[in-house]
This record gives sequence, structure tokens and C-alpha cells, in this order.
Amino acid sequence: MVGSLLLRGMLVGVLAGLLAFGFARIFGEPQVDRAIALEGTLGHSHEHGDAAAAPAAAEPEEPELVSRETQAGLGLATGAIVYGAAIGGLFALVFAFTYGRVGRLDARATAGLLALAAFIALVVVPDLKYPANPPAVGNPDTIGERTTLFFIMLAISIAGLVLAINLALGLARRHGGWTAGIVAGAVYIAIIVVAQLALPTINEVPEGFPADLLWKFRIASLGMHAVLWTTIGLAFGALAERSFARRGSGRLAFSR
Repeated sequence: MVGSLLLRGMLVGVLAGLLAFGFARIFGEPQVDRAIALEGTLGHSHEHGDAAAAPAAAEPEEPELVSRETQAGLGLATGAIVYGAAIGGLFALVFAFTYGRVGRLDARATAGLLALAAFIALVVVPDLKYPANPPAVGNPDTIGERTTLFFIMLAISIAGLVLAINLALGLARRHGGWTAGIVAGAVYIAIIVVAQLALPTINEVPEGFPADLLWKFRIASLGMHAVLWTTIGLAFGALAERSFARRGSGRLAFSR
């Protein structure tokens, strides 16, 4: 049964990746093209001022290994599909473990709740502290530091979510679902607030970069993930419910 759910999760992930690619192609790539066009006109002068930017501009450009057309087309599609399949498979495994442990929720409600929680913990919370940036934004010298901080925020968010879920499951038996949910949610929010305040803030948007372009790019990035997780939550829940109905079972064998 778990293997069947895993296969369904990966197939749903492929569908979600295709839809996310379509969204990114329509709403995200135009912003990337605008940012690339601005990249040559906006120089970073973090330490040495504009005088240091002149010799750098005079250096010959490196040959383009992958064309922009390939990056925005086949490359983006391949990345989105592979990512979607991987996320869909992991989602199916988490669903298989969770189903039957969160009250009397059916398959669709469980999948939808899991997808919403994953979207908040894996996408929204890290992006609040370290949002996605288009080309021409960000100092190449700090990319390692920025990547490390992002994954630290992501790890804290995941750990906080797991702690909150376990807390809610424990409290629900004694105090009911509503009280357990409120307390667990408050604990998760408190963890995230402390982490967001404790971790350093990074703002490397160059002077003169269009604010509307930055905003549209970040909204497109968030929207792409929203499409991915919405598709996984809705489609996987429908497939799982149909699978359980055919087998005449409302619970997985190991779910309790």
C-alpha cells in the first residue's frame, strides 16, 4: 500500500512540476529577463566603490555554457519536474505515516492539511527572512553565507513544525483538537519569531534596482511554490481517497 502511495505521489509531483513550470514560464521568466538586462548596468561596489567596478567591467565576458533560451525552457522544465517528483514522493511517505494519526480527517483533508503545513514551513517562513532574488541582486562574495543562513532558517522551521505537530497530537488526547491546535500553533510561531530576530538580516539590493521588478519576481517565486503544493495537496488527496475506497479500507495498516 505504501508503495502504491509513493508511486501516486511521484506522479502527482510530476504534474505539479509541470504546472509550476508553466506558472514560472509565464510570470517568472519575464522578470528574470528584465533583471538580466539590468545586470550589466547595475554594479556592486561593496568595498572599493565605483573605481573598482571599472576594471571588472573591462574584463572579457566568459562564454555562455547554456543559452538563456535553454535555461528558461528545457532546463527550467526539467528542474521543475524532477523537483516535483521528489517532493511528491516525500509527501506520500509523510502522508502514509500521518494518515490516521490526526483525528478523524479523511484522505483529502489530511493531504490538504499536510500540503498547507509544508508550504508554510518550507516556503513562506524561510522566504520571510531570506526571500528569493533575481539576477543582479546579491553579492557573489556572500553567496555561501546567504545559502547557509537560508538552510538554517529552513531547518529551524521544519524542526519547529515537527515539534508543534507532536505537541498537538499529545495535547489533543487530553484537551481536544482546538486547544491543541492553538497551543501548537502559538509554539511554532514563537520559535519562528525568535529565529527570525536572531538570524542576521541580509539586504544586498543594489541602488537603483526597480522595486516593482523585485516585488514581481518574489511574488512569482512564491506563486510557483503555491501552485506546486496546491496541486500536490489536492491531487494526491483525491487519488489516495479513491485508492482507499477501492480497497474498502479507510486506514493504512501501520497508521496507528
